[in-house]
Amino acid sequence: MRLLVNITTFLLAPAAVFAAWGYTDDGKNYVIDTNANLVVKVSKTNGDMTSINYGGVEYNGQNGKNSQVESGLAPGTVTIEQYTTPANIIKVTMKVGTLVHTLVFRYGNPNVYIFMNKKDSSITVSRYILRIPANIFTNNVNEDTDWIPEGAPAIESGDINGINGQTWSKHYSGKKYGRTMDYDWVGYTNNNVGMYLIRSNHEKASGGPFFRSLIRRGGPGGPDLYDIYQYNMGHTDTMRLGLQGPSVLHFTDKGAAPNSNLFARKADWGWFDALEIDGWVPASKRGAVAGVGLANMKAGFQYVVALKSNQAQYWTTATGAWRIAGVLPGSYTLTVYKSELEVHTSTVDITAGGTATRNTITCADPADAAVIWRIGEWDGTPKGFLNFGDTPMKPTYMHPSDSRLANWNIGNYIIGTSTPSGFPGYIWKEVNNDHLVYFRLTDAQLAKGAKIRIGVTEGQAGGRPTVAVNAWSAPLQSDKGQGDTRSLTVGTYRGNNYVYEFSVPASAWVNSAREYQILKISVISGKTAAGYLSPAISVDALEMVAV
Repeated sequence: MRLLVNITTFLLAPAAVFAAWGYTDDGKNYVIDTNANLVVKVSKTNGDMTSINYGGVEYNGQNGKNSQVESGLAPGTVTIEQYTTPANIIKVTMKVGTLVHTLVFRYGNPNVYIFMNKKDSSITVSRYILRIPANIFTNNVNEDTDWIPEGAPAIESGDINGINGQTWSKHYSGKKYGRTMDYDWVGYTNNNVGMYLIRSNHEKASGGPFFRSLIRRGGPGGPDLYDIYQYNMGHTDTMRLGLQGPSVLHFTDKGAAPNSNLFARKADWGWFDALEIDGWVPASKRGAVAGVGLANMKAGFQYVVALKSNQAQYWTTATGAWRIAGVLPGSYTLTVYKSELEVHTSTVDITAGGTATRNTITCADPADAAVIWRIGEWDGTPKGFLNFGDTPMKPTYMHPSDSRLANWNIGNYIIGTSTPSGFPGYIWKEVNNDHLVYFRLTDAQLAKGAKIRIGVTEGQAGGRPTVAVNAWSAPLQSDKGQGDTRSLTVGTYRGNNYVYEFSVPASAWVNSAREYQILKISVISGKTAAGYLSPAISVDALEMVAV
């Protein structure tokens, strides 16, 4: 049962089901009381949350800006509906052009359930932002690396700041939150309250499980919380269209942890089925895929099974048998990752109500190859290299110029003596280019050519490697395609994993088993920029194999 009221209809306050539950119309806003100490005002013009009052404290607003889709939608048609089945629920729907934005409130819940159905690119929005007033939450200058301290000037592009060698940015959430698959929520707490934005399942978002993006921002004007569905920085994935959500604004008392039953990976959203949310697909019209397990797994690495198509994305971790449920019907690429490196790809078709099955998948791990030498681990990340030895990895939450990082222009690498921590995880054309690796070959190896393989997780500004061995230089290779924005300076090494291979002829060697061969690794690009914005690569691993 429901009551529908259009924005053009004069609305009297409906009879409340419970003492405080219900909504009123103040002329400019619908005022919803959840009977859970949460009262929210929603603009009748564009669907902004113009007031978020929890426990008598206002949690919305910064310098006239509200909590809203992107920077606020244009005026549209706003309607409100009240349901008594399957529970006491209020739904506010905002329609502008082809976009439909929905806010849902449920009796007794200190939550706002947020949806956005972007059907095409005619309206360029890609995030929901909660804007919180200043002086409610405070920051720890060393822990909250995405909160800009007052007085710290910008050092790059107006959104990376630094003072006394330490850096902060809205992009640097890597210390607390990490990759998309690593966090269920972002938020702030004090002694009185916990305010959280619980992320959606991101099935219609972009970037996959390992994507790193802006999810919080703090500063003197007040902090923000974001659920971003497509983020431009370091982006290589397609923009997916359709219903995003629910993201959940969630409050707790006394700074308590959020309710884990709201997390996208475990929530039961069946009660949305009867609410006619634009674009909503119930569980009964979804399918699943399940696998017996994985073979050739290596100890010490996390394995992830992921589905990807132009319409949706999903993932799960795998230690044995695995299952991905709640999948929209369609054809998907199924990828198994060792950490963040693809070690299997295939296709799978998902049908509504069905479960596709997979027998044991054997991982094709490049680490199994016999090599003359190898630097680093094949895992799709620069972990273990210079400045990437910590967990979380420091360059995911600080600028490469930060004084807490070691000098990127480290000395030469000697096979058999140096360790991976002595090799730079990032190489820039204008910072630490032309890195040298010294190695020896046996008499038998000197008689043959070899192949050098360099794994690159990201190429900034068209950056890609080329090599020279002694007096011989490899032919230059073309750019294999990466993101076309900043990446290494905004806390991410994630692009498209590529392996560049260079065939070295036997004539390139210094013909002595006692002499060192000298490999020079250089970054090349047709693009130009200065310093840490110059063309660059993030290194996964490099090795030499016999041919």
